[in-house]
Amino acid sequence: MKSLITQKSGHFRVFAIFGLLSFSSLTVAQQSTPRDSNSEQPYSEELHHEDPTKVITKLGVGYNEQATFSGSLSVDKTRKLNAKINDDNSHWSIGGSWLFTKGIVNFSVRHNDLDHGAEKDGYSLGTSIPLSKFGFKPYDIQVFAMLGVSKNEGDFAIPNPDVSDELENDYILMPNSSKGGYISYFAFKPISDKWTVMSFGGTSRGSEDYKGYWFGGGLSYKIDSHQSVNSYAFMWDDDFDADEKIGLSYTYEFDGLFIK
Repeated sequence: MKSLITQKSGHFRVFAIFGLLSFSSLTVAQQSTPRDSNSEQPYSEELHHEDPTKVITKLGVGYNEQATFSGSLSVDKTRKLNAKINDDNSHWSIGGSWLFTKGIVNFSVRHNDLDHGAEKDGYSLGTSIPLSKFGFKPYDIQVFAMLGVSKNEGDFAIPNPDVSDELENDYILMPNSSKGGYISYFAFKPISDKWTVMSFGGTSRGSEDYKGYWFGGGLSYKIDSHQSVNSYAFMWDDDFDADEKIGLSYTYEFDGLFIK
């Protein structure tokens, strides 16, 4: 019964995430929003394809031991909806972004199924600030400072010290909840018209002695004005889980798709 409920819940997540993008796309206008020549913010279509402050409609597929599907839907030239899910619904996120003159504000809700039946849900609200806005762009490296608040809740699996026979579970689940914050960075440097190197990392701290960190890097290739691929490697470690992965992804950007 529990597996049936979990399966139905997983299907609902898929429909909820991509249904939101599909429903919104029914109201998409087939013309781009004109650029405001008096705005200090570069128009999104002029930004680098790896720029996290770029507000544009795009779809992506990838693989990092599991197939992943992602998408962003621009509501207008300053706001977008974001979603991501993997092939078995065990990891998903949904959220949105709002672009301002000096940076972009992001919020997200995410869920992760962990080993031995454990789960983790996370909620975050933060910002990404391009330091080039303040004159910091060493050796043409674009650096983004990221910080915000977050909440994590769920449970983690620990070995069961009372296992006496094969009917006992090898692990028991311990509930955990923490409120705190994070600070991180993302950086990229174009090394040609097509190739870009990337780096990222960060740490988080919270109540109940929660702590975590992550870091990684990658290489991106721009196929044309719409398409790009990138390869990456990263690892993370926190109170709930630890892992490392290598992945590959493909992204397609659409021109001038905004909700009226």
